[in-house]
Amino acid sequence: MRREQTRRTTLLAAVVLLALAACWGSTFFLIKDLLERVPTLDFLAVRFTIAAVVLLVVAPRALGRLSPVVRRHAVVLGVLYGLAQILQTAGLAHTPASVSGFVTGLYVVCTPLLAAAILRTRIPPVTWAAVLLATAGLAVLALRGFSIGYGELITLASAVLYALHIVGLGAWSTAQDALGMTILQVVVIALLCGAATVHDGVELPDRASDWASVLYMAIVVGALALLAQTWAQAHLPPTRSAILMSMEPVFASLFAVWLGGESVTTRLLLGGGMVLVAMLTVELAPRRVVEGEVPHIAV
Repeated sequence: MRREQTRRTTLLAAVVLLALAACWGSTFFLIKDLLERVPTLDFLAVRFTIAAVVLLVVAPRALGRLSPVVRRHAVVLGVLYGLAQILQTAGLAHTPASVSGFVTGLYVVCTPLLAAAILRTRIPPVTWAAVLLATAGLAVLALRGFSIGYGELITLASAVLYALHIVGLGAWSTAQDALGMTILQVVVIALLCGAATVHDGVELPDRASDWASVLYMAIVVGALALLAQTWAQAHLPPTRSAILMSMEPVFASLFAVWLGGESVTTRLLLGGGMVLVAMLTVELAPRRVVEGEVPHIAV
């Protein structure tokens, strides 16, 4: 009975991460439109400040229930995620969006490497095969020429930080601490993004539609999404989580076809299919092959 319940919880966690990938992919048009009028760092600062305030109002006592160790872990995770957001944004100013998306997606490769190096875990061959297939699929989806420059390098640094965040969540998060850890992470991210705008101040949106987009990005895609990720990764190993989340650009392409009027291309079908097969490879493999790849650190 307990084993069956664990399987159901693990399946639910996988579905949650897949839903998050779809949610993130659906926001492409909102962000692209908004950033034509609001500087990117200002948008991030406002977005995560709103998210932090909402979470603190909704659950003001959640932080107090965290142990000192869990608080330190949440602060570290918030710093990693906040710095990754800033570096990814800075890199986007110096590299095409498609290349930036591919380089950021390399957290799929970085995650098992870091999990093996930091947590001393063994990554099974089936997982490595899925990682390489997902990376190849991202390349087919995104790349139309590639060169290594300043933008690509700092975007790669953000991918490493995202991978560290995924590994950290997998090792440190627990279902009972998910809310408190999420709040503290969001607060730290808001402080970091706010600090990055100090030199020239924050430019606020001046349209009602822009504020609606910011609120959606802050509450649904920001606060609730990070809460869901923190909870889900308490039940899933980091590499499996990274492969599930690599579906984001696939969903972004699908929404571009559905809502943006873009055409279905061979590149979309091939690249998206490769990422989908990679995800299914990990999800359908016997759990004894992949479940033991990452130990959960509860201290």
